[in-house]
Amino acid sequence: MNKFLTVILSLLIFTSAHANMSGDDKSKAWDCIGIYMANYFLPSGEKFEYGMKEKSISTVKVLKTYALEIGIPEKEWDEGVNKAVDKHYGSKYDKAKTEKCHTFVEALVPNGAERVKKVVQTLY
Repeated sequence: MNKFLTVILSLLIFTSAHANMSGDDKSKAWDCIGIYMANYFLPSGEKFEYGMKEKSISTVKVLKTYALEIGIPEKEWDEGVNKAVDKHYGSKYDKAKTEKCHTFVEALVPNGAERVKKVVQTLY
């Protein structure tokens, strides 16, 4: 019985220490993904830096990986992403919104900036 209680307490401590994403953070993350995907699929003639597209698509990947790591079901995550992409698809590049998203992701995801850089480096 003692071992059973120890295992249960260990699991409770582990899961309570495990990071979680609030509903507000999920909404912000999804909105940023919509912005990033709009950046990636900019209409022709729109001026942009190629590095911005790389960072946008890499950040989308980092956010999904993080969401799955903390236990958000993939189906739920993908549904939120699809709605955000539909909302922002075809939008023009907005540097201020994009930078605000970068700041948000770097604060939300542990080692967010480093994780994005690592994904950017694997694109080639």
